[in-house]
Amino acid sequence: MDRRYRPATLVEQLQLRRQAIEDVLAHPEWSLAQSIRHLKTSMRLTTAELAKLAGVSFRTLQDIERGRSEGSVQTMNRILGVLGLKLGVVRASAPDSDEP
Repeated sequence: MDRRYRPATLVEQLQLRRQAIEDVLAHPEWSLAQSIRHLKTSMRLTTAELAKLAGVSFRTLQDIERGRSEGSVQTMNRILGVLGLKLGVVRASAPDSDEP
């Protein structure tokens, strides 16, 4: 837990997590770096804490947050997996034809 804040109770931690997820899902225009940074700060975690929880190196997470690296799909899924999220691919728009 980031020392700039008082320790959050379990209920507060769950509320912070839910709100962080809702914020990210409500802003599809955010880059992955912006989304990760928002999730981290909203949950009051340091980069080192999130990296440890996700099982990625501090430097890798720092590079993703700063936009120096895009990270692999596997790395992004590890980071997002801390919150029960998963990186996915969706169709940008509905197809014009009847193809499935």
